[in-house]
Amino acid sequence: MRKTILHISIAFSILFFYVSCTVNNVTIDDSIGKYFKQKGLTGTFGMFDNSRGEFTIYALDRFKTNFPAGQSMMLFSKLVAVHTGKLASDTIQIGFDSLNQLIGKDTLQYWIDSVKYGNKKWKKDSLTISPDEQLGLIKRLYFKQLPFRGSAQEGIKKTLIIENNAQYQLAYQKNDLVYNNKKIAWVIGWIEENRHVYPFVINYEAPVDAETSSTSDQLCKEILTHIGFFKGIM
Repeated sequence: MRKTILHISIAFSILFFYVSCTVNNVTIDDSIGKYFKQKGLTGTFGMFDNSRGEFTIYALDRFKTNFPAGQSMMLFSKLVAVHTGKLASDTIQIGFDSLNQLIGKDTLQYWIDSVKYGNKKWKKDSLTISPDEQLGLIKRLYFKQLPFRGSAQEGIKKTLIIENNAQYQLAYQKNDLVYNNKKIAWVIGWIEENRHVYPFVINYEAPVDAETSSTSDQLCKEILTHIGFFKGIM
């Protein structure tokens, strides 16, 4: 297992803003790369250990690079819709485009600017965001630190839960989009064990005809198991 600990005197600009802590240690874990390579994928992984204020990252350059948000923005849009009363409940099923039309362009842009979501350019296929920004967003959602009603944030959090048992809670949203003749996939969520929370983000690219839903689930379980989760010891 190859890991490199980088001692950084200043925080990543985006992570510092979103996570609100001074980043002293970032562990670059190249051993995580095998889970992408085994599937013929190029990707990145980032996790924040909230109790220690430490990051574990694979493929740092990609982690700081912007990619189209696509339907990974659904989480953000639902927060806006529930907070503003455009959507009565976070459990209502609605398409992504229909949801944004329901909110309205001006209202959506206002909240994109307020939260500083990605590059803030709300226009079809032009809104981009980096994995580190996505990590900050999901961390702030978990702790209800976003500028939305607490009840709206709590409701959206519950919709992301995949598994919840005595040992751990695993929650995430997975999406993909076609961009430049390839698929860009996002997995954004957290795992909680022993009352410690670890927000994480996976971003990768795959062939345009690839089935990414099951691949995203596999990557999530494989990488988290590799780090040491699902045993009740983290």
